[in-house]
Amino acid sequence: MSRKGLPANQLAAAGARKFVRALLTERAAAPPATAGPGAAAINAELIHDAVLLTSELVTNAVMYAGTEIDVTCRLEHDQASPDGDGERRPAKLGLVMEVSDRHPARRVRGGVDARTGEPGYGLQLVSALAESWGVTYRKSVKTVWFRLEATEGQPGTVASTLKPEARAAEPAERPAQPVAPRRRPHGYAAEWADRGGPSFLAETSELLAGQLDQDMVTALAAQLLVPRLADWCAIWLTTEGGGMQLSRVWHVDERRIAPLRADLELDPPSDLTRTAGTPWPWPECAGATSSGGSALAFPLVARDTDQGMLLLGRAGHLQMTDTVVRMVEDVARRVAQAVYTARQYTRQTTISLALQRRQLPATLASIPGVDTAIVYEPHGEGQTVGGDFYDVFPMGDRRWCFLLGDVQGKDPEAMSVTGLARHLVRLLAREGHGVESVLGRLNLAMAEESAEAVELGGEQASSRFLSLLYGELEVDPGAPGARCTVATAGHPPPLHMFVDGTVEAASEPQMLLGIDEGTEFQASSFALAPGETLLCVTDGVTERRCGNWQLDDNDGLIEVVRDGMGLGAKALAEHVRRAAHDFGTGPVEDDLSVLVLQAVTPVADRRP
Repeated sequence: MSRKGLPANQLAAAGARKFVRALLTERAAAPPATAGPGAAAINAELIHDAVLLTSELVTNAVMYAGTEIDVTCRLEHDQASPDGDGERRPAKLGLVMEVSDRHPARRVRGGVDARTGEPGYGLQLVSALAESWGVTYRKSVKTVWFRLEATEGQPGTVASTLKPEARAAEPAERPAQPVAPRRRPHGYAAEWADRGGPSFLAETSELLAGQLDQDMVTALAAQLLVPRLADWCAIWLTTEGGGMQLSRVWHVDERRIAPLRADLELDPPSDLTRTAGTPWPWPECAGATSSGGSALAFPLVARDTDQGMLLLGRAGHLQMTDTVVRMVEDVARRVAQAVYTARQYTRQTTISLALQRRQLPATLASIPGVDTAIVYEPHGEGQTVGGDFYDVFPMGDRRWCFLLGDVQGKDPEAMSVTGLARHLVRLLAREGHGVESVLGRLNLAMAEESAEAVELGGEQASSRFLSLLYGELEVDPGAPGARCTVATAGHPPPLHMFVDGTVEAASEPQMLLGIDEGTEFQASSFALAPGETLLCVTDGVTERRCGNWQLDDNDGLIEVVRDGMGLGAKALAEHVRRAAHDFGTGPVEDDLSVLVLQAVTPVADRRP
């Protein structure tokens, strides 16, 4: 008995085929003394069927179980002994293959029944070729097995395919068996299409559904088609410039993949064919008998748009039946649609990321005598921008503005408001408006936009409220530190940490922006002396939950800041971020932003 473990990835089926083919070929070539009494019955047909069925079962295990896979091969020998007349009875062999996974709760699936459309009626190929097969359930392992039988003297022996030195090692009394070609004529593909076509198409649709990467689509499609319908497969995809790019090449012999790719790339298709089954020149690196092989091209078209071309090749001069052509056309349509969907997703994702990047500044402005640091973590998966936003920008030679805001909600509408608010603040500041005036005018703009949204969308339209911390730093080149003016609107107040470790709020709470257009805002001014720090956060930090508690309950954030006393601006921002994550056991459920402004101590005043 031999066993091989395989990971649940795209190469599992290929690894299983290589393992079974090498093991059985080795047993067939070994002398009877070491190979066993039934080894003489191993023939090419047995090896081919074992490789094919094992590949099917491993593919099913990868698709539906997704756990590590064990492939076990067991040979059951039948001693060749004289019968009643004294003549030597041909040896018989039973081959049992087992494919095990660690997901016993999942039932075995092998396709879709053509009459009912219900899943779970597949494995037609295993049922048709195996002498017997079944499923064994254990506590933590599920095993699908099949048994093949062979008798010495049947056509298809592998003796003639062995190397000369291997044949010379065999004893003289073991007669050579007639050699039959490997059982893989074109009729077998037609038989597979007639018997397993519905299952194969259903499997193709299920495997390609939801794939949002065009290279992954072509990789899966190639491995689905090889070796079921072809010895090798190549998939070309169109490019934005109108050319063709070779996306995937797959071959039953993995050693031929690289040279076949190099051969195909030398002569890319210049014109896309719209006719299914168009003959294609046979590449020399594809490997075939002396008679060559047959290669056919199928167009990949989705929504009347050319997506590329599918190229299939098989050894021998073959002609596809109408049944096989129709099935490959169906597969090509599914591949083309999956590629089209993946490209649309990639295009929309690229646009979305480009727009998101414009919502935030590329860098923070450098303020003389003040170190700045930002930590920004949007909550939405795959997003670079959320409802939080920030900015630090100069206003002349001695004045810098900073802001940290949070828009109600986490949807794309919230992201659009972040860009509007940030750019409007910059515009107002450059027109000479102070902190209080900027908040007042931004509040008026938000209130007007909310009113317009309700007027257009009715009562179901939701108003957008905005919390904002906005301030100015005025730096005197002749004096250390800075003069800070800051105000908040519905935002957690900034914390001012002094050199002695005292921490206090630097502004008073005020109304959210966008609720009442007549609200007036008041700012606070103070000196940010060397060594002192101003910490600004959004409610993703202060409202971080652990059960019924929030991080800022009982001045929790002040304690976090005190614990970070002595840290630089970047280190303190990371300290606060880590404290927010560590406070709760679950994932952070809101955008998380931290802005630190720290007045630098002059070099002459630093302790040695």
